[in-house]
Amino acid sequence: MKYLLDTANLDEIRELCEYLPVAGVTSNPSIVKKEGAVPFFAHMREIRSIIGNVRPLHIQVTATDYDGMMRDADAVFRHVDEKVYIKVPVDFAGVKVIKALKRQGANVTATAVYGMDQAFIALEAGADCIAPYFNRMEALGVDAASVVGNIAGIINHYGYETEILAASFKQPTQIDRAILAGAHSVTVAPDVLREVFGKKIVKDAVQAFSDDWASLYGGKTLAELES
Repeated sequence: MKYLLDTANLDEIRELCEYLPVAGVTSNPSIVKKEGAVPFFAHMREIRSIIGNVRPLHIQVTATDYDGMMRDADAVFRHVDEKVYIKVPVDFAGVKVIKALKRQGANVTATAVYGMDQAFIALEAGADCIAPYFNRMEALGVDAASVVGNIAGIINHYGYETEILAASFKQPTQIDRAILAGAHSVTVAPDVLREVFGKKIVKDAVQAFSDDWASLYGGKTLAELES
């Protein structure tokens, strides 16, 4: 079970990597748009420098045809590094790209997955990760947890090495359901991840502990008490 950050914001990545067990970073064109017209490859290299070479960095192609997506992938390898996971939408041309990149030995994430049919084809194409869009499926009335669970079941039954990297979350409870359904990893926007720690009941409990301690020892912390 791993948590990745679904953002291209450098400050958020730096801070959350310092505080939380962050396993990597994912991005897509819509996420990059939030940062403005940054020097793209320099920006991705900076993300790499923050997370290091062990944690995965996922970058999505922007072309929509086979040749264009292959050129995009080559540009990422040349300007960032060859360890990057190339995110490829699972459409007709995308499956051909996944197969071709895997023949080259590249890391590939099959993205924009809205159902089991796409996922099963991506598995056979050799994708390293499959990214089902949890919230977007639920918005369409699809039982997203069931989709994730069934994909996990097929992976286990046939022995695929592919991992489920669940994406598209709007609230922490969706993350919980994806993990319980069998997702190996989740990629989460910083604002949604921070909601995990924003529960009023947790803040109230921490404040009650502080008040009880202060009633005994004033403003002193454990470290400030005399032995």
